[in-house]
Amino acid sequence: MRNRITFLLLFLILPAVSSAGELKPFTTDGCSAFPDGTFDHQSLWAECCIQHDIAYWKGGTYEERLKVDKELEACVTEIGQPGIASIMLNGVRAGGSPYFPTSYRWGYGWSYLRGYKALSPEDKQQVRLRLEQFKVLINSIEEDLITE
Repeated sequence: MRNRITFLLLFLILPAVSSAGELKPFTTDGCSAFPDGTFDHQSLWAECCIQHDIAYWKGGTYEERLKVDKELEACVTEIGQPGIASIMLNGVRAGGSPYFPTSYRWGYGWSYLRGYKALSPEDKQQVRLRLEQFKVLINSIEEDLITE
């Protein structure tokens, strides 16, 4: 009986602990294990992937993931690459689960095993702060490149 109570407590407490915490700074690797563009235009759809990475980093509900995956497909299609867009959609749908221990899973900015969980007002505040920090970093890098 004691083992059952311990298991039940762990079952109830572990998800709360694993989803709590601080959002890590935003990172992107472009299109992860997929090319960022064609041989002639090597970053053709990289911006689509970076926008997709922002959504995957912050995570959220299953419905939000489905929506941003479709937005990635639409973005790459609008660039004129509908075949690539379809391949990318299939890839992110198959490989982006929040339950995979990968650096590109849904909600990768949070602790592993957060799963599909709506962002609380506090979570959204962390997202805003981290994205602002990222923008400041990018602006600083751009200024350094201009002054060199």
